[in-house]
Amino acid sequence: MELLIQRAKQLVTVAVHGKLVKVGPEMREIGLIEEGSVYVKDGIIQWVGREVDRTIESTRDTHVFDASGKVVMPGFVDPHTHLLFDGSREIEFAMRSEGKTYEEIAHEGGGILNTVKDVRKATKRELKRLADNRMTKMMEHGTTTVEIKSGYGLDMENEIKMLHAIDELAKEHYMTVVPTFLGAHALPSEYKGNKGGYIHLLLRELIPYVGKKHLAAFCDVFCEKGYFDLPEAEEILNEAKKFEMRPKIHAEELSQLGGAELAAKVGATSADHLEYVADEGIKALNNAEVVAVLLPGVSFFLGQRYAPARKLVEGGVAVALGTDFNPGSCMSFSMPLMMTIACTQMKMTPEEVISAATINAAAALGLSHETGSIEIGKRADLIVLDIPNYQYLPYHFGVNHVCSVIKNGTILEF
Repeated sequence: MELLIQRAKQLVTVAVHGKLVKVGPEMREIGLIEEGSVYVKDGIIQWVGREVDRTIESTRDTHVFDASGKVVMPGFVDPHTHLLFDGSREIEFAMRSEGKTYEEIAHEGGGILNTVKDVRKATKRELKRLADNRMTKMMEHGTTTVEIKSGYGLDMENEIKMLHAIDELAKEHYMTVVPTFLGAHALPSEYKGNKGGYIHLLLRELIPYVGKKHLAAFCDVFCEKGYFDLPEAEEILNEAKKFEMRPKIHAEELSQLGGAELAAKVGATSADHLEYVADEGIKALNNAEVVAVLLPGVSFFLGQRYAPARKLVEGGVAVALGTDFNPGSCMSFSMPLMMTIACTQMKMTPEEVISAATINAAAALGLSHETGSIEIGKRADLIVLDIPNYQYLPYHFGVNHVCSVIKNGTILEF
């Protein structure tokens, strides 16, 4: 019930001192403590500081963890994933390597609807087994909180099947899980030529059911040409708000459509992707205090443009990072890899990507009051890294530097 982590070579607290996010120059302030220690009781952080200043004494009931020579930081928060799926789409990966675009593959019958076929065939038990294994591997790589979307069912039966699976995983797995309803992910094949009929299903049946059963904290929409346009996305998100689901939106991924402005208009918690966001969209996100969730693994995987991270940071927007782990556009659940790509391709600094992968990512899920930084009163979700300093994490990529994961004050074994 008591845990003392002692003598970390570097303790990266990412402290926000009562705030919920870091913006602008604050993103470079990571609360670094040399030779630091953390005291935890009942899963909650009770004290943080330099080892030489520690006055709390360990007792025979205290588990002492020696972090000498290691870096300790908050567990990563992944605020955007589609990790509940069956099947794989490596054939599409090969097609892209030969020059096919995301849109062309979807037009030829690939893309999201390919995974929908596999998910509809799978049982809830099969989906849970696959997701459980992925979540454990994510934790091994330092992720302690994850958002999981539905969106591969696209009918009443299978969207609910997915959400029930996510709900059960949240109760059974060590990982903290945040469920998101993404019924507006694509138009299912049986509604081809009848988009209005599918939107009616979302508005009149799926959203009320999901809301009344409390199966999702958020409602998301893929707002893009060929998927759901601005008026449709606005109607869906406003209806979801009536059932206490907070809005999120896939915005400006493939084109500049105005999804960022819509995110601000509907009071979205986050706008995700933003590869094509305009200056006006950045201003809108800043004014409405919407978190920008950037997904550099998608740009890397698809060979497409990256979101303008520097413009967003310098425009005062709270920038977060996520993996967008999914079978079609990013088959990686490694937050450290996303941090490296953000540094090399989006010109973010090591300090900024740490803030983006922890406290700001938690804010994108409405959880930064309880996780995402090492501060008194927050959950003890921590990772121990076998590296000489925090800058080494994005520098030495493709290797898992996590040697210990502490979730709710418990040291996990894998």
